[in-house]
Amino acid sequence: MQQRFNSTDTTAKPSQHRRRWLGSWLTAVSFASPWLVGLVALFIYPFLVSLYWSFCEYDLINPPRFVGMQNYQQLANEFATGTGIATALWNTGYYALLSVPLSIVLGVGLATLLSCDVRGQSIFRTLFYLPSVIPVVATSILWMWLLNPADGLVNTILGSLGLWQPQWFASPAELVSTQSLQASAWENGSAPVGSKDALILMSLWGMGNFMVIYLAAIGDIPKSLYEAARIDGAGPVRRFWNVTLPLLTPIIFFNLVMGLIQSVQAFTQIYIVSEGRGAPADSTLVISLHLFLSAFQHLNMGYASAVAWLLFAFLGVGTWFLFTTSKRWVYEGIR
Repeated sequence: MQQRFNSTDTTAKPSQHRRRWLGSWLTAVSFASPWLVGLVALFIYPFLVSLYWSFCEYDLINPPRFVGMQNYQQLANEFATGTGIATALWNTGYYALLSVPLSIVLGVGLATLLSCDVRGQSIFRTLFYLPSVIPVVATSILWMWLLNPADGLVNTILGSLGLWQPQWFASPAELVSTQSLQASAWENGSAPVGSKDALILMSLWGMGNFMVIYLAAIGDIPKSLYEAARIDGAGPVRRFWNVTLPLLTPIIFFNLVMGLIQSVQAFTQIYIVSEGRGAPADSTLVISLHLFLSAFQHLNMGYASAVAWLLFAFLGVGTWFLFTTSKRWVYEGIR
């Protein structure tokens, strides 16, 4: 009798364990269901649908019609002729490759200065961080006024000092270029600064988010390292170069990846300052704006989906390159 009871008890325990595990699993899924529904409905489903639409001709009115590689062939033709997506890719690369490094350099520099123990330190930190919390639309309108070539505050100050006055958002010129037209501009006493350079200048206005991260990282560096370097005779520059900067490289790498993604996906401020069409002369037509205009102005959702997947591939390759090269310059500490 005792043996039979024990046998029944041992066979009941696994089934009870399974029921208990199933109940716990259902409870966890029920609590996570709002996030899971959002993940499927707002991310996974659009992700897969956009992949299908990239092989279709779809105008948002009629049902999608499968056309194979036609949209990607159009992208290839635009690359070959230097129009459309080629212009957008050049503008995006120009903006990202200049704005991201500049934001890192200025962010690290400001964080280093603001980490010094001086009177009014908290006030200076607040002033430099404040622009990053201003809404993007308000910031864009403010910079359109500041950089107005006719009566903007920046050109007014430059004119009063007898300096050249760029056309900013009214000019398609580029500072980093070797075109003969811009070379002649330098000879005539005016700099070839245009719309993309104005966008880069505007992006540096909101680097307070990165600066705060650098400040927190600098605060975590052990003071004993600075004291040891000072005892060894290292001055402020050597201490920054040999202590601060190596220990900041993991944070620099993080901000580099995030900055690349944000710069490539930048849209709102560019849409506002370019009148929603990449003006002047498509000099501010970045990939995100080109995608938006293709989808909702030209109603070519299939082509826009192909552009979106090209943007995804562009970000994927860029992020992969950063992770691959990070092993050579990111400090990982003593193992």
